[in-house]
Amino acid sequence: MNLQEAIFARHSVRQYQEKPIEAEKIQKLQELINECNKEGNLHIQLVTDEPKAFAGGLAKYGKFSGISNYIAMICKKGDDTNLGYYGEKIVLEAQCLGLNTCWVALTFRKQPDKYIVADDEALLCVVALGYGATQGVQHPAKKSSADVVEDKRTKSGEMFPEWFSRGVEAALFAPTAINQQKFVFVLHDDNKVEAKKRFTMLNGYAPLDLGIVKLHFEVAAGKENFEWK
Repeated sequence: MNLQEAIFARHSVRQYQEKPIEAEKIQKLQELINECNKEGNLHIQLVTDEPKAFAGGLAKYGKFSGISNYIAMICKKGDDTNLGYYGEKIVLEAQCLGLNTCWVALTFRKQPDKYIVADDEALLCVVALGYGATQGVQHPAKKSSADVVEDKRTKSGEMFPEWFSRGVEAALFAPTAINQQKFVFVLHDDNKVEAKKRFTMLNGYAPLDLGIVKLHFEVAAGKENFEWK
């Protein structure tokens, strides 16, 4: 499975089997996390064999169970979009390795002795990780492609390029806060693409969501076909 296939195969999973993740898969994920941290100037950390974060009432209310592995999504304060982009890259790689995941923003308890958060950093959320009790289900998209695109080309009105349509379709499969999909992709001349967030009641998570959808768009559209504006 490649990243593009993982976009459509991955679904959020909240219940997990009590099955350890193999050492070789942990190593591959850690290597990718190290690469992403270096490239994106982030501080993402893999936490294993730690069940306390999802042992409280909020987690049970959110129907989470069996979680003892997760990825702590940590970045410099204000670098949320960058974190979403690289964090989703790790999530899709986990899917390629046969693992299941779920982005979790509120329904977990912080465990400050299990990861390091510097004074100029923030723990925005965690990603549950492991072998799901099921593979999850795809939630219906609230938006269509037409709802999340704008055409700013000089010859506006022409058909969108195939690569752009592929990217938008993949972006609609991206996990966003309560599946709001508050984003828009703008196509400019010279194959320049702008990704913008729209207002949402959960506006604090909109920048993180934007990074996730940008990664989906880029994987499906192909980096060689466009340039971010």
